[in-house]
Amino acid sequence: MRDKIAIIIGAGPAGLSAAYNFLTKTEDVLPIIFEELDCVGGISRTVHHNGNGIDLGGHRLFSKNQEILDFWEKILPLQGKPPIDDKILGRKITVSENGPDPDETDRVMLKRKRVSRIYYLRKFFDYPVSLKASTILNMGLGRTFCAGMSYIKSCLFKREEKSLEDFMINRFGLVLYRMFFENYTQKVWGLHPRDISKEWGEQRIKGLSLSKALLNALLSPFKLISNKQKETSLIEEYFYPKFGCGQLWDFMADEIRRLGGEIHLNTKVIGFDFDGENIKSVRVVENDEDKSYKGNYYISSMPVKDLVAGLGDRVPENVKNVAQELPYRDYMLVGFYCNKINLKNNTKIPTINNICPDSWIYIQENDITAGRLQIMNNWSPYLVKDFKDKVFISLEYFCNEGDDMWNLSDEDMIKFGISELEKLDVVKKEDIIDSVRVRVKKAYPAYFGAYKDFDVVKSFVSGIPNLYCVGRNGQHKYNNMDHSMLSGIEAVNVINGNLDKSILWAVNTEKEYHEVKN
Repeated sequence: MRDKIAIIIGAGPAGLSAAYNFLTKTEDVLPIIFEELDCVGGISRTVHHNGNGIDLGGHRLFSKNQEILDFWEKILPLQGKPPIDDKILGRKITVSENGPDPDETDRVMLKRKRVSRIYYLRKFFDYPVSLKASTILNMGLGRTFCAGMSYIKSCLFKREEKSLEDFMINRFGLVLYRMFFENYTQKVWGLHPRDISKEWGEQRIKGLSLSKALLNALLSPFKLISNKQKETSLIEEYFYPKFGCGQLWDFMADEIRRLGGEIHLNTKVIGFDFDGENIKSVRVVENDEDKSYKGNYYISSMPVKDLVAGLGDRVPENVKNVAQELPYRDYMLVGFYCNKINLKNNTKIPTINNICPDSWIYIQENDITAGRLQIMNNWSPYLVKDFKDKVFISLEYFCNEGDDMWNLSDEDMIKFGISELEKLDVVKKEDIIDSVRVRVKKAYPAYFGAYKDFDVVKSFVSGIPNLYCVGRNGQHKYNNMDHSMLSGIEAVNVINGNLDKSILWAVNTEKEYHEVKN
C-alpha cells in the first residue's frame, strides 16, 4: 500500500525518473508531480508547430551508464529496420535484431550518425577541432602554424586554472582558444570566459582536449577506441526518438500514470510550509486555484533561486542573498520551414537533396548573434512534414529574460532570424514557408557571480531532511539528460536506503565522463 507521498516538483528528466523509480522500486511511496507547463520534458521537450517538430537545444541520447541505456530501450525499443531516409539513401546504420520498423510503429528509438561542425570564416571545421588537411586549408598555413606552436606552449607551460579561460587555454592553446572558444563562449553566456568558473569546463568539456581529439582521430579508424571510451563530445552515434526527444518523456509520463502516479500539468509551485527544519506542505496554483499538498518527501528540480525564495522567512539571510543572485542564462529558438537551404553537402555522407548532414552547426561568426543552427531533417526525417522536398531548421539564441532580444515580438524576432540566415547565405527569405519563435526561461544555470558562494545554499538545502534537489536547475548544475535522470534515480535510492545526500550532488562531478562502464 502506497501510504507515503513524494511531492516531485518538475516533470523534466529528473522528476520523471524519480517518479518512475518510486513506482517500480518501492511499494509504499506514491509520487505526485507538479509541472508548471502544459507538457512534460522540461527543456528536453519537443515543440511541434504546423506538422513539424523541433527540440529545444537538440538533445542526442547518449550515456555511458548502462542503467540509463537499458531504461531508454525499455521505453522506446531500438529500431530493427533503418528509418526511411537511411532506406532511401542506402546508408548503413546499426539495428536491433528484433527491434521494430520505424515506418510501421511510432514507439521506436532511432540510431543516428552524429555530425556537428563549427561554421567559422564562412567555412566548416570539425568539432572538436582536428588537424585534417581540410582544417589546415580552411585555416591557412599561417594560422595552422601559430595554432600548433601555441598548443605546444600550452603543454609546456600550464596556467593556474582560476577561470574557464585558463581551463580552455591549457587544453587547446591560446590561438585555438581565441578562434573557437572565446567569442562563442561570450555569445552563449554574455560574459567573458575569464569571468566564468572553470567548473563549467570540468562538467561540460571534462577530459576533452586537443590531444584527446587527435588521439581519437588517429585510433578510431583502427577501432582502437570504442564509444564507451570516448569523451561525450566525440561520440559518432546517438539514440533519438522517432518524433523528437520529447516523445521519450511523453511515453514515460504515460507509464507513470499507468502505474498509479499523478502528474499535474499547468500547476505552478508558489511556496512551502517550512518550519525551519522540515517541509510540511507545498503550495501550488492549479486551475487558477490555490491549493496545498502534504508529502513525506519533497524532490525539487525547480530553480534553486525559486526554491529558496519559496521556503520563506526561516531561511538565513546569507542563504537568501546568495540564492537570489544566482545567475541563469535564458534561451530562445526561431524555427523556419523552408523550400531549401543553401548549405551544400561537402562530405561523403549521402543526404536527401544533398543538404549538409549536420544535426547542428556551431556558428562562430562574430557578425552573427545566433549561437547554433539545427537541421531537424538530420535528427529524424519523421519530424519534418515533407522531409523529401523541404527542410526544417532553427537558429538558437542565448539571452537574458527581459533584455532587448527577449522582449522583441515574435514577428520582429523572426525577421531578425531571417536577416541572419540571409547574411550567412543559408536561406533566402522567399524560400521560407513557415516560422515559429519559442522562449525558455532559466535554461542554463550559470557559473559566475554569486555562484562562487553556491556551497552556502547547497549546504542549507541539503540540511533539510525531507528535501532532495535534483536535475539541472534543482542542483544549479549544467547536467546532460542522463545525469539529470541519474540524479532523480539516486534520490529514490537515497530515500530507500536512508543514504547520505552527498550521493545526489556527486552525479556529474568527475573530471571524466560520469559512470564510465568498465
